[in-house]
Amino acid sequence: MAQDPEEPQAKPAEPTDDLVTTQHTLPTGEAYTATTGTVVLREEAFTDGKFDGHKAKAEVFVTAYTLDGADPSTRPVTFAFNGGPGSSSVWLHLGVLGPRRIVMGDAGNLLPPPYSLADNAETLLRDSDLVFIDPVSTGYSRAAEGEKADAFHGFTGDLESVGEIIRLWTTRNGRWMSPKFLAGESYGTLRAAALADYLQSRYSMYLNGLMLISSVLDMGTIRFREGNDQPYALYLPTYAAIAHYHGLHGDRPLADVLREAEEYAARDYPWALARGTRLTGEERAQHVATVARLTGLSEDYVDRVDLRIEHVRFFTEVLRSRRQTVGRLDGRFTGWDPDYGRESFTYDPSMSAIMGPYSAALNHYLRTELGYANDLPYEILTGRVQPWSYKEFEGASVNVVDKLGSAMRQNPHLRVHVACGYHDGATPYFAAEHTFAHLRVPGELREQIEFKYYEAGHMMYVHEGIRVQQSADLAAFVNASPHAG
Repeated sequence: MAQDPEEPQAKPAEPTDDLVTTQHTLPTGEAYTATTGTVVLREEAFTDGKFDGHKAKAEVFVTAYTLDGADPSTRPVTFAFNGGPGSSSVWLHLGVLGPRRIVMGDAGNLLPPPYSLADNAETLLRDSDLVFIDPVSTGYSRAAEGEKADAFHGFTGDLESVGEIIRLWTTRNGRWMSPKFLAGESYGTLRAAALADYLQSRYSMYLNGLMLISSVLDMGTIRFREGNDQPYALYLPTYAAIAHYHGLHGDRPLADVLREAEEYAARDYPWALARGTRLTGEERAQHVATVARLTGLSEDYVDRVDLRIEHVRFFTEVLRSRRQTVGRLDGRFTGWDPDYGRESFTYDPSMSAIMGPYSAALNHYLRTELGYANDLPYEILTGRVQPWSYKEFEGASVNVVDKLGSAMRQNPHLRVHVACGYHDGATPYFAAEHTFAHLRVPGELREQIEFKYYEAGHMMYVHEGIRVQQSADLAAFVNASPHAG
């Protein structure tokens, strides 16, 4: 029966949280509670200065793990997210931090589908409660009915929404007096650094530490654009590490290769790039030979690209003679292309290696083990957040180093852990070192920053031995907090 057009339209039902709670036990015997589902994100609405109530803006998917019987005044809590922009938190969740982990093999020894899950005996849950957050449009997070998702698809909208979820969870669970940490990966490190400043200035919420995994705080260090020579030098040690992994440096130890690459990239290489056509023929030939030797590329190729090795071109070129490409996220992985005359590979073999296992594991785990049912597709890594808005940085490089510096100067107890993979071709380790060398904090606060290095890529924990070591490093960082128990 058709509705009378004169009758008032029924308002859509107000969204509500749909959290599901389950009980579990760690391999060590401790009991913990898992709470997973969407939390409704609301904002105070006003019309002509009059308060209209709290309007639902989004439904944000979270998975929280809390150790049963722990004292919240001493028990740390870590809020974790990945990057993209457009990535869910699945990588940190099932790769290294959570109580369950994916079993998928590693470079050169990948397991076939359908893969499997195992208890994570090294989970950070032993030392900190965990809250995994999927930003709007990733995972099961979506804008509320009638709301525009693109309001969240940008630097500030993302920062405010993730910050509000952190405030809500902290308040509702009585955790304002708990030691608090953020763990971010890739773009999530940029988000975490900015959040440290935002949470302090907006909510007066002071953090104990940041765990920055595959860090990029200054996009200018990794964006290959005309007139910006910086990335070419900062990527060079990573190119050298990848070349070393694939046998292009003979029997030289990796440490020796990296030492030479870093020294050259820190001084002579930037000078050569800055000289441009002012290089003499002899000078240019010397630099072409050095870059070729360090990267494993031919001198002819280095000369043809004017000493400037763009990263995807490198991944496509370095093993061309073997009819292989190498991974961007992890240069240890290799793949194939339809032909080998291309400038850019058709896919990232390291991304292809991990997408299937993590997607299968997450979709199984949430419904089967955590009891959460949702018929939406879980967006592991989506392009639906693009174009991502950086309007706040119009005309300038996207850079949050100043925000981290501000947070540390105002909160001198804030500690920072930076995890770098030598074979990470997305966020190179030498660029992270460069960025932190330009962080404007006094010398005594620099003692609050630690770097850890691993012989793997962006998700360095896909290597089993490194996963165990990294887990120990993260636990040690949390436990070194002066307020963590």
